[in-house]
Amino acid sequence: MLYGRGMDSPFTIAALYRFTNFSDPQAIAADLRVICAELLTCGTLIVAGEGINGTVAGSGAAIAALVAHIRALPGCADLDVKYAGASGAPFARMKVKVKREIVTLGAGDLDPANQAGTYLDPAQWNELIADPDTVIIDTRNAYEVSVGSFEGAIDPGTRSFREFPAWFDGFAAGLREQGRRPRIAMFCTGGIRCEKSTALVRERGFDEVYHLRGGILRYLEEMPEAESRWQGDCYVFDERVAVGHGLKPGDYSTCRNCGLPHPRDAAHDCPADASGAWPHRR
Repeated sequence: MLYGRGMDSPFTIAALYRFTNFSDPQAIAADLRVICAELLTCGTLIVAGEGINGTVAGSGAAIAALVAHIRALPGCADLDVKYAGASGAPFARMKVKVKREIVTLGAGDLDPANQAGTYLDPAQWNELIADPDTVIIDTRNAYEVSVGSFEGAIDPGTRSFREFPAWFDGFAAGLREQGRRPRIAMFCTGGIRCEKSTALVRERGFDEVYHLRGGILRYLEEMPEAESRWQGDCYVFDERVAVGHGLKPGDYSTCRNCGLPHPRDAAHDCPADASGAWPHRR
């Protein structure tokens, strides 16, 4: 069971990522496997030429040591880390994988470490999206957007992040037909998808591209509810299912059949009932 945010829980969970350029991801992964085994951590780390991403758990001391090791890697001093506590081990084992991308977009050789959009803190974000000329894009998948989003945001209706480039190319074609090149504000749960997607949007020729530093979760943690422009809850990939302002757990459950979130006390029309197919994958 998840609880708290500090390093004093029996298990500390660290969700982390950093876009940087690794010349030898295989060697970095090999070292991480040794260190994680020594520290008895569990979870998953993904290493690629574009950086590192993952969620790991262990004792507070073990996670502190592992995070310190990762921060010492090239370009990782500003590693983004979000902590939570747990009463038991949340993962069965430790995996360190080498992949082509740390978050899969499938849009070719982007360089998020150098091409990503401009970060905005919550107060700056509120000011930008209050401007009616700003185009606000939710980069998450449709089932996440169904739980909550920012006022006025466009829902691409995607089932996976891989679908975002094709959606954006069609959307951008419409903007060009209208002779528009607007400011674009983009957001996601914790920030990692926006670093990749804002790099894509800039590569497609849009210059004024912004994204929310720390994602929705940091916004909900820091922004007073009375000043917030967020509507609903934020879907999260753990047993809380969704969180609201102050990161308080929302009143949502996950369907055991289809995996989709739904209000805990409401009837759920499961799309897997008829087809037997899962409508989404994380």
